[in-house]
Amino acid sequence: MIKKIHFLAQFPPPMHGLTKAVQTLYRSSIGVDFELSAIDISDNKNILQTIWRIVRAKTDIFYFTISQTVGGNWRDLLLFKVIKWKEAKVIIHLHGGYYRTLIDEHCGSLQRKLNYSAMKEIDGAIVLGDSLKWIFSGLVPEEKIYVVKNCVDDEFTLTKSEIEEKVRGVKEGGIIEVMYLSNFIEAKGYREVLELARIAKEECNTNIHFNFAGKFLPLYAQEEEYFNNYIEKYQLQNYVTYHGVVGGEKKRELLKLCHVFVLLTRYPNEGQPISILEAYGNGQVVVTTNHAGIPDIADSSTGLVIDKNSIDLNKVYQFICSLDKDREKMVQIGCDNYQKSRDLYTEEQYVESMRKVFKEF
Repeated sequence: MIKKIHFLAQFPPPMHGLTKAVQTLYRSSIGVDFELSAIDISDNKNILQTIWRIVRAKTDIFYFTISQTVGGNWRDLLLFKVIKWKEAKVIIHLHGGYYRTLIDEHCGSLQRKLNYSAMKEIDGAIVLGDSLKWIFSGLVPEEKIYVVKNCVDDEFTLTKSEIEEKVRGVKEGGIIEVMYLSNFIEAKGYREVLELARIAKEECNTNIHFNFAGKFLPLYAQEEEYFNNYIEKYQLQNYVTYHGVVGGEKKRELLKLCHVFVLLTRYPNEGQPISILEAYGNGQVVVTTNHAGIPDIADSSTGLVIDKNSIDLNKVYQFICSLDKDREKMVQIGCDNYQKSRDLYTEEQYVESMRKVFKEF
């Protein structure tokens, strides 16, 4: 008899790391082995409808992507109570690295106590990397903590012929295309990438161009003004291109175009950025920080990893310049990253890892 799994999760829109991962899994071959149903919890205004759907659900497992905000956590605690009242099994999936800090440092004593109690009743917890297992240490038994790495969707991975074409282009010279691909949040490091563009202009280095893509969120409304004013103030129009919110073919073409990916993140909710894996899948050199779950997927062999508490932009700039001067080095790192994406971070591997977790239950 086919087992039933209810996804209690955030689905797109909007499209970001969590919703993309959920969508990829829900549309995958997992549906061959299990009967899947979905309850979208993106809009908290629908909480009563969500509770009613949980009550009525006939399922073997709830697959639950939990929140990392105080308000979202109160919602999750309520949904946990309903699930346990049904005596159903629940597997939680944390697409981030902030949950433990949230409940230990930013929740009141009652909310913290309720979280500790709820974690004792779950049947399994999934994190994105080994370095994030500590989040559930002392809350969930070690044997119930699973590691499932993120993946690069097939549509955003270059084919073998495309990576060979990109390598030829790099060796022939031309402009180094640098990419920032994420939401425009200060802690994500987009301002530092703007500063790199300013340094390039001051150096009259026209061989480096900076590409930005992502969304200006209503919660961080001031960032769009900052971005535009900075470009105007330092006259960076010839050094910076903003591509807007990209998806589908537009995103694929941007990933294919760029050579160096820069994400100098210190964002508290960060987990394991899918954007880094997408950069690998497109033969890019990655410049990032040692934050959250990033050390599980990035090191000196993948480009440059710097201390999140001491970001030296001159070091980053000189590293990018060194790639321009040593194209063989850039090709080697890019090709190694591409192979890493094919060996470790494919959509198929992600789905198979999740399938194994589900089958244990």
